[in-house]
Amino acid sequence: MTSNASFDTLESLQADLAKLIDRLPTLKQQQFIKQALDTIVRLAESEIDRLDWKILSATLADMELGFQLFYAYRHVRKVTIFGSARLSPETPDYLMAFNFARRVTQLGFMVMTGGGGGIMQAGHEGAGRENSFGLNIQLPFEQQANPVILGDPKLIHFKYFFTRKLFLVKESDAIALFPGGFGTQDEAFECMTLSQTGKFGPVPVVLIDHCGGDYWRSWSEYINQQLVQKGLVSPEDPNLYTVTDNLDVACDVIVSFYRVYHSSRYVNDRLVIRLKSDLSEADVEQLNHDFSDILITGRIEKSQALPQEAQDETAGLPRLVLYFNQRDLGRLYQMIAAINQMGTLLPAETTHPERK
Repeated sequence: MTSNASFDTLESLQADLAKLIDRLPTLKQQQFIKQALDTIVRLAESEIDRLDWKILSATLADMELGFQLFYAYRHVRKVTIFGSARLSPETPDYLMAFNFARRVTQLGFMVMTGGGGGIMQAGHEGAGRENSFGLNIQLPFEQQANPVILGDPKLIHFKYFFTRKLFLVKESDAIALFPGGFGTQDEAFECMTLSQTGKFGPVPVVLIDHCGGDYWRSWSEYINQQLVQKGLVSPEDPNLYTVTDNLDVACDVIVSFYRVYHSSRYVNDRLVIRLKSDLSEADVEQLNHDFSDILITGRIEKSQALPQEAQDETAGLPRLVLYFNQRDLGRLYQMIAAINQMGTLLPAETTHPERK
């Protein structure tokens, strides 16, 4: 009896969802809405624990907060700053983070941090409240947001670290890492892993020491000695990041990354690279000569927006299309650097790298 009643309830729920979808014919993302609702219904038909439902519900609530906050800022480029919560304002790393945040906001970027103290507070102080996002975390003990971002509508509190980190990475157009503890190391290695596997980016990642500091320089030496030289990562993988103690270099790495390169996505098996400026035939021929090793088949070709991109907001931008092997990400970053030395931009375009 109970089983039949449950079955009838699920059938009724599925029918209600079908009616809901039918009533929303103008929604652009109807396909994905239906997939998400179908997934929830399938889970309702299966046996999972109450705790699993609590995790799912809280995760969706976290993601709702992030999606709603960032939608209004989707056309503004953002830099995520990671670093220790323990460093005081008197330390050189704190001052470096403050000055870096001030510089990148003057270039038109906004700044995201985890919303706490130390390097995170330095980032918000340098950027100013109006240019800052705080993505804080709910903890059993008090986790107070720093006074710069406290009370701002661009401060949100996540239940889970993984959803918080998702938005710190997903919404970012550049990553800046300052010295920190286990959490910062975790963030650094996750950024490298996601970049190396093509799950994030391409975006510039800058590891910033204070002037004369050796925190990230020593880290980079470890990567070279223990990972690169032992064949545990590709020799090109260090191209995924830049280590510097010079703010001019750090800012130039970020701005120059978007000089000609705009963004990229996959359409079926092809990597589509959107450009802010068209390349000449000679430029494309040079790219084919220098980077044929990263192609599965065919050539790097110029293209307009593909049919699958007709509704994309970047549909008017010129493109390069290639069958990338999805393995040599360090080489792909090298190719983006080469692309950024090509093309011709109008002066107004070069002064607004933050516009997506």
